[in-house]
Amino acid sequence: MASVTFKNNPVTLVGQELKVGDKAPDFTVLANDLSPVTLSDSKGSVRIISVVPSVDTGVCDAQTRKFNEEAAKLDNVKVLTISNDLPFAQKRWCAASGLENVQVLSDHRDLSFGEAYGVVMQELRLLARSVFVVNSSDEITYVEYVSEGTNHPNYEGAIEAAKAAK
Repeated sequence: MASVTFKNNPVTLVGQELKVGDKAPDFTVLANDLSPVTLSDSKGSVRIISVVPSVDTGVCDAQTRKFNEEAAKLDNVKVLTISNDLPFAQKRWCAASGLENVQVLSDHRDLSFGEAYGVVMQELRLLARSVFVVNSSDEITYVEYVSEGTNHPNYEGAIEAAKAAK
C-alpha cells in the first residue's frame, strides 16, 4: 500500500492500492440530493477523480477549484470530487463556491469508493488525498496517492494524463 501521513502522522489505508493499467472499480457514492452516483454513470468520458478529506478545508477547497478551472478547458472530461463529507455539507459548500465544472460526491454512507480505491484512512474515517484519471474505457491512466494529506496533488500531471486519455 501507499505510505501516507496526515498532519505528519502515519495512517492506515483500507482497500487495494490501484495502479496505472488497472480496470477502475465501480462504486456508489451520493450526490448532494442523496441520489446514488456510480462510475458507470459517466461511462464514455474521461474522468478525473479528485479525492479530498473535506471540501471545507483550505487545500481541499483549492484542489476542487483548480480541477474545476482546468475541466472547463477540456473536452469530454468530467471531474468527480469525492470526500466523506455529508451530502448536506457538500451542498452548502457547492452553493457558496459557484463551481460549475465539477461534481462533488459523498462516500460517507458506505465507503464504497474509498475501499475500492484504497483511500480510506482507517484512523480518521476520511479519504486520503489522491487523484485518479480514468479513460473512457474505464482503465486507470493516472494514479497519485499524495504522501502527506495536507499537501497539494500534482495538478499538472493529472491534467496532462486527462488530456492524453481517450
